[in-house]
Amino acid sequence: MSSPSTSQDINPGVPDIPYFTPKHAADPGTPFKGSPNTPTLFNPLKVRSKTLRNRIIVAPMCQYSTASGGSDIGKLTDYHVATLGHYALKGAGLVFIEATGVQPNGRITPYCPGIWSDEQTASHKRVSDFIKSQGALSGIQLAHAGRKSSTVPPWIAAGFKKPSVRAGVESGGWPEDVVGPSGGPENSWDGKGMAEDGGFYPPRALTLSDIKDLVDAFAQAARRSVEAGIDVIEIHAAHGYLLHQFLSPITNRRTDQYGGSFENRSRVLIEVIEAVRAQIPKDMPLFLRVSSTEWMEESDLAKEYGSWDVESTIKLARLLPGLGVDLLDVSSGGNHPQQRINMFSSSDYQTKIANQIRQALRKDNHNLLIGAVGLITEAEQARNIVEENDKSIGEEASAAQEMTDAKGGKQPMADVILVARQFMREPEWVLKVAWKLGVDVAWPSQFLRVRFPKL
Repeated sequence: MSSPSTSQDINPGVPDIPYFTPKHAADPGTPFKGSPNTPTLFNPLKVRSKTLRNRIIVAPMCQYSTASGGSDIGKLTDYHVATLGHYALKGAGLVFIEATGVQPNGRITPYCPGIWSDEQTASHKRVSDFIKSQGALSGIQLAHAGRKSSTVPPWIAAGFKKPSVRAGVESGGWPEDVVGPSGGPENSWDGKGMAEDGGFYPPRALTLSDIKDLVDAFAQAARRSVEAGIDVIEIHAAHGYLLHQFLSPITNRRTDQYGGSFENRSRVLIEVIEAVRAQIPKDMPLFLRVSSTEWMEESDLAKEYGSWDVESTIKLARLLPGLGVDLLDVSSGGNHPQQRINMFSSSDYQTKIANQIRQALRKDNHNLLIGAVGLITEAEQARNIVEENDKSIGEEASAAQEMTDAKGGKQPMADVILVARQFMREPEWVLKVAWKLGVDVAWPSQFLRVRFPKL
């Protein structure tokens, strides 16, 4: 056998990036030998022209780690390469860049990323390039925080012993440019206006001209995302941010064509989807994140105005395939402090809602992928979500042993899972899940010496 002629032959690099990083011998997070017994969680999924190497997605996670001003405002940094790149290195199928402002006043805090300027594109490309060099797809969540904008990072607020603290001009904020579908002190997120114990600024109501500019801002942000080499775009219409504020009759009290009926309240979102879809290639996947319910059904406000609930989400979801949306990312809550559930106290409530939505769409022959997001921390639970829904969480261990793909008429609860905080605790979560489920997946070439032993 002849010896390799150059070191590049021995250790080839990933092509088309301006630095050397080794090309993995096998793609991390993918099974060495796929078979009928391979859990759905580790089967690839093709969405338009892109293929996820497995069904585990790193959900967008706010990090509040960009410059708040100057020439680097909103640009991603080495921090984002280090964190997001590591999730890709350790096998995630798709890694999302966090909620990214399409306008300067669309950031949650002055330290959130943005893509409202062509000058910010290169920083996103650098992060996207590294994510893709590790075999994952790169994604970006396009967002506008609306009335929840111009606040300080949560650890700063915690120092004041408050859940939220306003970011004034001296802190890089924009008190006079916080916006929402409806304006006035009563429409601040916590309802406290400018009271001393309040944590949010009162919004001003967007004008029709403002709404036109907003839709265009989403479109231009999508264009820049394509130029940055992003693989997947997600539109953020959840968690009480601006597009969710328009959807909810509790926060949208407008009397023009953008308020009142379901059709009017969903108009801005539909215009944004259409504008984004028109800016991106036909073969590029488009996701949408919604709060499937704002958990306000039993409130006095809901009795007076109505609320955004699961049935509203199903009604919206039926429209999405025709608009060019490929996947609905199902979350919940965040639009009002009176919501009735603590979203961090249950491990599977959102996946049950995702299942309900998926079954309703399949019944009507709508082909829309569904993503479940929540506190997914155990391999067996993750596997149950994408394979079968006949086993309770208490039977996870036996289900992990017995179940393969959904068979015999069983339907999965979701097509993919989106995991957030668990990746912050364990960047190697994908590899750990595979190990627990007995799936022999590839590890990063640089980490083979510490690979988990076979069970």
